[in-house]
Amino acid sequence: MANIKQVAKLGVFTLAIMNVTAVVSLRGLPAEAVYGMSSAFYYLFAAIVFLIPTSLVAAELAAMFQDKQGGVFRWVGEAYGKKFGFLAIWVQWIESTIWYPTVLTFGAVSIAFIGMNDVHDMSLASNKYYTLAVVLIIYWLATFISLKGMEWVGKVAKIGGMVGTIIPAALLIILGIVYLATGGVSNLDFHSSFFPDFTKFDNVVLAASIFLFYAGMEMGGIHVKDVENPSKNYPKAVFIGALITVLIFVLGTFALGVIIPAKDISLTQSLLVGFDNYFRYIHASWLSPIIAIALAFGVLAGVLTWVAGPSKGIFAVGKAGYMPPFFQKTNKMGVQKNILFVQGIAVTVLSLLFVVMPSVQSFYQILSQLTVILYLVMYLLMFSGAIYLRYNMKKANRPFRIGKKGNGLMWFVGGLGFCGSLLAFILSFIPPSQISTGSNTVWFTVLIVGAIIVVIAPFIIYASKKPSWVDPNTSFEPFHWEEQAKPEVATATATTVATATTATAKPAPASGTVTPTSGTVANDNSTPKT
Repeated sequence: MANIKQVAKLGVFTLAIMNVTAVVSLRGLPAEAVYGMSSAFYYLFAAIVFLIPTSLVAAELAAMFQDKQGGVFRWVGEAYGKKFGFLAIWVQWIESTIWYPTVLTFGAVSIAFIGMNDVHDMSLASNKYYTLAVVLIIYWLATFISLKGMEWVGKVAKIGGMVGTIIPAALLIILGIVYLATGGVSNLDFHSSFFPDFTKFDNVVLAASIFLFYAGMEMGGIHVKDVENPSKNYPKAVFIGALITVLIFVLGTFALGVIIPAKDISLTQSLLVGFDNYFRYIHASWLSPIIAIALAFGVLAGVLTWVAGPSKGIFAVGKAGYMPPFFQKTNKMGVQKNILFVQGIAVTVLSLLFVVMPSVQSFYQILSQLTVILYLVMYLLMFSGAIYLRYNMKKANRPFRIGKKGNGLMWFVGGLGFCGSLLAFILSFIPPSQISTGSNTVWFTVLIVGAIIVVIAPFIIYASKKPSWVDPNTSFEPFHWEEQAKPEVATATATTVATATTATAKPAPASGTVTPTSGTVANDNSTPKT
């Protein structure tokens, strides 16, 4: 933690932009463009019930445990015990592993559009074997860069975030405005209803994936202690970042809807087609390959950031005795090499699903949905855990607190996030009618069986853990309920000794039986057992 304390205090706007860069990805815009004007409703709805609650709750939890390792493992473990804490960080890691093929599919499509022949580019982008090859090449390139340490990752991620996300997003929005201002014919009906037709259940299903657009904002919570006057400035940064994020998503989606008819929108190709159409309109088609390269570089940067994030979290927890020694091995740079290689093998296997799925688009959608389901498990634990800790750790220091007094605002914010996550979780199992996903049997099998396997796995690993798994060089701070147990043990022992001493000095009452006090180790009703 010493290195963190040396960092200069972050300003409100700086933190807001950091949050935007961490969350915003343009690859999901086509999924919402099919909704037209009502897409804005979904973005705003998800921001209110998920983005802002995630940011605020994560900030409170991060501030509470700013001097203790573990991230979501710590947050959930303090509330529900080690097993569920391990589940939380496990699904966060596995979710990111499943996410890589989906985001890299977008990168492969971007590279396909580097050419100048539209027909050839679209054909190449739809080719499963091309996509598979590019996904694997980019992913393993990102892995080998990650093995060189955080200095390399930081440089690529910083540049890639600006070049591959922020600048293209701004350009897309500007092009849309220029197109409309110069008399371009819009394919988006701006007079259509802002509110979706809730009588059609299909309108809700696909939109559930929008929650993942905002996923990752909890990682910004670790910076709460680096903000000057966090109780005042952190919420400001959250709301500014949320506003910028929503504007990018809403206006970017509108920009795609303006230039591409809803019936022609493809989840994997439409962003590049949209840019291509705009560039053709302004007689600057030569820019299409440039933006394609920029977007592909942004994908690499995003993958690098995530390769170095959740895998590092599971590595730290693993060294505390929750993963076999094999997963604790590092290279000379201190990078978790074996975890990265195992992760790479899993990504490779998942990518081979291209072969059995009917199209690149269907593969993209089903893995995206599985990613949503797993990530939302972690969020459900996080939101409910934050509320529980208000009662379980009443006197804990909270440098940042949702609401100055009482727990009402936490119940509202955390409850809103929990209900929103639960809704998205349920809807994510239902195949969207707007997209061809092939066999419903394959769809449900992958999602249900995949989710069950991933959720059960950490409990099996936990039950199998051995004392020898603990790295003697690691220092993982105990949970608060473990610290509470220590003085109780000491008191109980002292009482037992005193009782025994007294018993040897005085005759015991003829009728009396001594009630042992040494069994009070876990008498705190808030103490998780494991």
